[in-house]
Amino acid sequence: MPASSLTPLKRQLARRIAACVGDLKLRQVEAAQMLELTQPRLNALLKGCVELFSLDALAQIAMRAGLTVRISATRSYRHG
Repeated sequence: MPASSLTPLKRQLARRIAACVGDLKLRQVEAAQMLELTQPRLNALLKGCVELFSLDALAQIAMRAGLTVRISATRSYRHG
């Protein structure tokens, strides 16, 4: 699967992480420490720079934020 096809998944996960960080009402430095990130890296994530993160890294960050990450795989429906 090309990396670009993962972008919508990465954006969705990043939005959930950002919402969770917002709910915590912490300063970015504090939130970054909790998520085991540097503050600049958290800032990039909050700005939506998902190309800087792998899907695996985003899943790990989400779990550190207290989110449950579920991945589902289904067969594509193709016309033909």
